[in-house]
Amino acid sequence: MIKNIVFDYGGVLVDWNPHYVFDPWFGGDVEKADWFLQHICNMEWNEQMDKGKPFSEGVAELSARYPEWKTEIEMYYRDWIKMINPVPIAGMTGYVRELKERGYKTYGLSNWAAETFALVRHRFEAFDLLDGMVVSGYEKTIKPEPRIFEILFDRYCLTPGECVFIDDNARNLAAARTMGMHTIQFTTKEALEGPLESLLAERS
Repeated sequence: MIKNIVFDYGGVLVDWNPHYVFDPWFGGDVEKADWFLQHICNMEWNEQMDKGKPFSEGVAELSARYPEWKTEIEMYYRDWIKMINPVPIAGMTGYVRELKERGYKTYGLSNWAAETFALVRHRFEAFDLLDGMVVSGYEKTIKPEPRIFEILFDRYCLTPGECVFIDDNARNLAAARTMGMHTIQFTTKEALEGPLESLLAERS
């Protein structure tokens, strides 16, 4: 039986995208912004902060390595809030509310730096609807590491087989499956609803 529905945040409940900052900065040159985000402030670097490294350290280290990009590297943190669309992912806040009203427990499991999550924690209703959450920056461990899933299970007394995890990242979903969770890869609320409702019916 599925009792618990676990949501990733960025790309599932809220729209986070560094291109909102760097596309305009590079004069609308999306390819140049892509290059910068793939080779300088890339996801591997961002995950250091997701895992608990202070942004001040991450920015200083990267700026020393790439001094010609110092301005842009500093912008990544200084202008971070502009990477967040104030409008949540279409339909998801209402769907979280509906699932709760139907009796399911809802949780969050996100790779997110503590410093920046604090800026948006109370800006989105979906976060307040959740019964609990595990955010990597506070735990010093990130998906797909097993430890962050264990923290979720232990903190909220969850049985993995009674949980479905919804994430847009296939790597994280593969890790969740090894931990015994059911998984669905997210693209849109409309695409999620059919597979999730089928799974809930099948596992009721």
